[in-house]
Amino acid sequence: MSVFKFRKSFFFAVVVTVVFNGIAQETLQTVVAEKGDGILSLLRKQGVNPYEGYDEFISLNIDNLRDSTHLYEGRVYKIPTVLNTKVETKTKDVTGISYAIFGDKYAEVISQSTRLEGAVYYLVSGHGGPDPGAMTTYRGKAIAEDEYAYDVTLRLAKELLSHGAMVYIIVRDPDDGIRDDRILEIDRDEVVYPDKIIPLNQVARLKQRVEVVNELYRKNKGKYQRLIVTHVDSRSKGQNIDVFFYHHEKSTNGKKLAESIHKTFQAKYKKYQPNRTYEGTFEDRSSLYLVKKTHPAMTFIEIGNITNKKDQRRILDYENRQALAKWISEGVLLDYEKK
Repeated sequence: MSVFKFRKSFFFAVVVTVVFNGIAQETLQTVVAEKGDGILSLLRKQGVNPYEGYDEFISLNIDNLRDSTHLYEGRVYKIPTVLNTKVETKTKDVTGISYAIFGDKYAEVISQSTRLEGAVYYLVSGHGGPDPGAMTTYRGKAIAEDEYAYDVTLRLAKELLSHGAMVYIIVRDPDDGIRDDRILEIDRDEVVYPDKIIPLNQVARLKQRVEVVNELYRKNKGKYQRLIVTHVDSRSKGQNIDVFFYHHEKSTNGKKLAESIHKTFQAKYKKYQPNRTYEGTFEDRSSLYLVKKTHPAMTFIEIGNITNKKDQRRILDYENRQALAKWISEGVLLDYEKK
């Protein structure tokens, strides 16, 4: 089974026709960013689908953003032209499926496409259960890498499901769901699919995950299958790192998956942070237990260093976690469509 389906819900989606009428960029609707606004929340408040309008918003406002992704309180921002629409009266039925594992706020998954139909993805977030991974403090509160890797993994799962994939979330928490907080509360109640208690011993923990993934791989024999492992790096020196990717040296498909996601990140950095060089890499790391022992073609992703202040901005801001998941999913789509 993939992540648990909670319920189906039916609703009407309004069919819209974009009307440009020669509108110049200067006449775009604008809005002043308020305290606490992020790009996604600002677009939602303006009636724009935040994931469809995200790229255009960045392009319109690139010179008015901090780190190419953050708003400045009190500044004026242009809203994408998706708002300049004439609404027709035609409607169509749309089916949404709810998945309890994502939590009440994000349970609903609306189909964006069937581009990943027939593909199976196993998602493993690092650490969990008795092992929180690297820990540090932020504003006097303890934070742990497993909570942030899990949140990105859930967001990635939702993206992949929305494109028709079958998704297995291997490390899972019964009550956390997708969270928008900067400080994600630490707990120890994660389990391994479907409900296995996570051992205290490190080797036993890794072996448990390998056995679960490989058994599912056998059950799905003949299908297109990929594994994505997500970690938050914890280098002792606390250095700033870009997102980077590992694969097995003998896996052509694993290398292609890692390279596709890596190319997507390169393109995103070039577009949104043109004055900054992206230094993330993809490379062989066959010595890692999960890389070496699992059967599906896979990539192992390090999304940042939780002990580094700059990387913390990438990890603690929920909009950044969403962007990471979105970019990874776009790389996954690129890989699948070039199979």
